[in-house]
Amino acid sequence: MSYCAEIIAVGTEILLGDIVNTDAQTVARALGELGINVYYNTVVGDNPERLRAAVEIAKSRADIIITTGGLGPTFDDLTKQTLAECFGKKLVLNETELEKIRGFFAKIGREMTKNNEQQAYLPEDCVVLENDWGTAPGCAFFAENTHVLMLPGPPRECKPMVQYRVIPYLKQLSDASLVSHELKIFGMGESSVEDKVRHIAEHMTNPTLAPYAKEGETLLRVTGRAENEEAADALTRPVIDQVYEILGEYIYGMDVPSLADVVFRLLKEQGLTLATAESCTGGLLSKMITDLPGVSEVFLGGVCAYQNEIKEQLLGVPHEILETKGAVSEECAAALAEGARKTLGADIGVGITGIAGPGGGTEEKPVGTVYVAVANEKETRVVKSRGHRDRGTIRNMAALTALDQIRRLVAK
Repeated sequence: MSYCAEIIAVGTEILLGDIVNTDAQTVARALGELGINVYYNTVVGDNPERLRAAVEIAKSRADIIITTGGLGPTFDDLTKQTLAECFGKKLVLNETELEKIRGFFAKIGREMTKNNEQQAYLPEDCVVLENDWGTAPGCAFFAENTHVLMLPGPPRECKPMVQYRVIPYLKQLSDASLVSHELKIFGMGESSVEDKVRHIAEHMTNPTLAPYAKEGETLLRVTGRAENEEAADALTRPVIDQVYEILGEYIYGMDVPSLADVVFRLLKEQGLTLATAESCTGGLLSKMITDLPGVSEVFLGGVCAYQNEIKEQLLGVPHEILETKGAVSEECAAALAEGARKTLGADIGVGITGIAGPGGGTEEKPVGTVYVAVANEKETRVVKSRGHRDRGTIRNMAALTALDQIRRLVAK
């Protein structure tokens, strides 16, 4: 059976724009991986009448309703009460959950106020979705041909609840197994990727092949459905092989966390070290790398060389290059990469220089012009990019381009 789900985020703070609805993103991604269609994503404030109306609409068009938020102890946390009424269920005190809540407050040395007890009231005959990351438990029940799941709103609770409670629960609804693999792509936009794989994707039903755009990247998700995971995985493999044949080196990995992580693993496997010299990115590349635990094994350090004097004095960029070619040039990027490698004693050096805007561009070098260089003992490679919309995007794309160039240099 193919299920259709609707996500309802409850919270006036979301409607007012005070917080971003990351819970919906978390839930939608999980549902997509399970092969569950999401046709509607609703946001409603902390108002029982409007929430009730939203639930009634959802009941008419969805097999699964998942709510986030409104499970806390305050007067406006009314999700459980409202949904219980919509489905004709009573709220009953769950003594086990109440003891957990009491234990939590005792552990942190705070007195538990009376209103916290309402978190332990759950719809009758529901499945408790235990919350090991907060005090408000989630719950799930089936009524009126609809599966209803309620989750806490704080992202630090909602995200693990989806992974460890919701996904296992929903997997039980199907007698088929679903396996998905994500091919991560850099250097080719979503429309170009879709154009190249359309001839194999447009007539597929099982497995399926779907492109998704991320900031600066594209991913292709290949999903197979069969009687067990081994058979479902086997369905995906010929498609994955076809995509690799078509896109080749634009694919930087399958089922990998990030481009930075792939670069880290490659450097570690080959026993290579890295140093950076950044101008327009202001240390963003170094941040992407050092966000990874254990990266000190391969990353020696970086220089944020914004002023020309720093480029010359610390990294040895020849004054002549800066005078005749300019700081934003192929020659300067190469000198930065070579200077970073030699100055910090690394196997590989990276140099990034460009015009991130909004000002500073010229007809010859408009805003968005960026040069990225990577150098090892034998060669120096420089790539040039132009375009992109704003300062943040330009800087992010420059850092990702640098990671991709490191990957290509090391992987060869």
